[in-house]
Amino acid sequence: MRALPHGARAYVLCAVLAGGLCAAPAVRPGAAVPWATTALLAVVHAAGSRVRARWPEWCSPVLLAGAFLLPPAAAALVAVPGALLARVERPPAGMRRAWRAARLSLAVWAASCAFAALSGPRTLSALWASGDGVQVAAEQISGAQAPIDRMSDAPGFPYALAAAVAAALVLGLTATVLEGGVLVTAERRSPRAAWGGRLPGALAPYLVHGPAGLAMAVLWRSPYGPAAALLVLLPMYVCACGFVLYRRESAAHQATIRALVQAVDIKDRYTRGHSERVGRASAMIARELGMSGERLEALRIAGILHDVGKLGVPTRLLRKNGPLTPDERRVIELHPEYGDEMVRGIGFLGEARAAILHHHERLDGSGYPYGLAGAQIPEFARVVAVADAFDAMTSTRTYSRARPVPTAVEELKRCAGSQFDPRMVGALTRALDRHGWHAAVTADAPEERGNVPAEPAPPLVRAAAPGAPDAPGEPRPTPGGGA
Repeated sequence: MRALPHGARAYVLCAVLAGGLCAAPAVRPGAAVPWATTALLAVVHAAGSRVRARWPEWCSPVLLAGAFLLPPAAAALVAVPGALLARVERPPAGMRRAWRAARLSLAVWAASCAFAALSGPRTLSALWASGDGVQVAAEQISGAQAPIDRMSDAPGFPYALAAAVAAALVLGLTATVLEGGVLVTAERRSPRAAWGGRLPGALAPYLVHGPAGLAMAVLWRSPYGPAAALLVLLPMYVCACGFVLYRRESAAHQATIRALVQAVDIKDRYTRGHSERVGRASAMIARELGMSGERLEALRIAGILHDVGKLGVPTRLLRKNGPLTPDERRVIELHPEYGDEMVRGIGFLGEARAAILHHHERLDGSGYPYGLAGAQIPEFARVVAVADAFDAMTSTRTYSRARPVPTAVEELKRCAGSQFDPRMVGALTRALDRHGWHAAVTADAPEERGNVPAEPAPPLVRAAAPGAPDAPGEPRPTPGGGA
């Protein structure tokens, strides 16, 4: 992003100008702006942005408190110092800081306008005017009957809470929409990629930030003062630390997986990309089976790492073009056990380990390494077995050309009940009907090696060369298992 496209520069400039226009009424002569509150909130937000630079959104309640306590123009200024002083890891630093300040200013201004349109300031003023706003709010939330003189003028804390959540969602929506514009203009992403699917995840945290910001606003004007309001940030900071640690751990997990997959691809370069495609097909099956969340991700990882045990197999056997001897076949058939041993100490894999060890078992008990049958085979292994065979049949290899997807599906159906779990085959079939299959052939072009048959391989059992990775339908799978 060193050389921003002209469209992106124009977009950022328009955002900066819009942010300036929104904040301009606050600096006009005679404007009634509580500068002490504005300055203190700006300092707190700037300090929070520096303390937790990797997740500055943890101090969004400060911005929302500004939106609730200040006029929209003044609220827009709260975010500016923190955005300008925050660390920037990639150039151009000045443009990034200006963009961040404009984006946050516009988002806070929009949130403040939304809160004002919902009569939020009037609700808070009634709470403060009725006495101790904190006590009134607590009484109304608990349903306790407060004294008449304290409640007569208060519109109700639940209404203020709803207005705060709505304003918080406006802040998140505005920031996300503006960010999508940068992705379109600067990184050339499609509008669907820039905005589609981002909003739910981006807005979810603001369902918490809204009430936290309202709590800060209520405490700010209470007898306890701003010092008590700042205590609201303590649990937010703890959550931010936990979130950052989670992201670091997740990044470490992904790096571990990528390193293992790259090592396999380097060693067996003629099936490059196979692991990622098996992971994708496994996830498609999992969704059809109703899996979601952590279990779905674990199954995707199982598909990606199913052949990691090949790292323990001599390279000459993986790249051998001719038939394998019985001894060579026995060596290759050890790769599921090698894989299980290699990932034994990786705790986050969970059920994925079972798929790595058992993805060459068959329903009729003639598979390897342990000859498990039927329900004895773990569910993850039955899913990965189908995904593995499907990609093996639909990918071009040195020993066979890719089969059409319908042909591969028919072969899977023919082998369902003996080699594959019919439930998994049916799930993959439904997923393919709904989403299709777009697999790029990432292996080296086999034609360059001069050992590809002139005609496509026969569509069914004999698609695999003797001693090459197995195709569905063989009485007993040959060693490579479609990888």
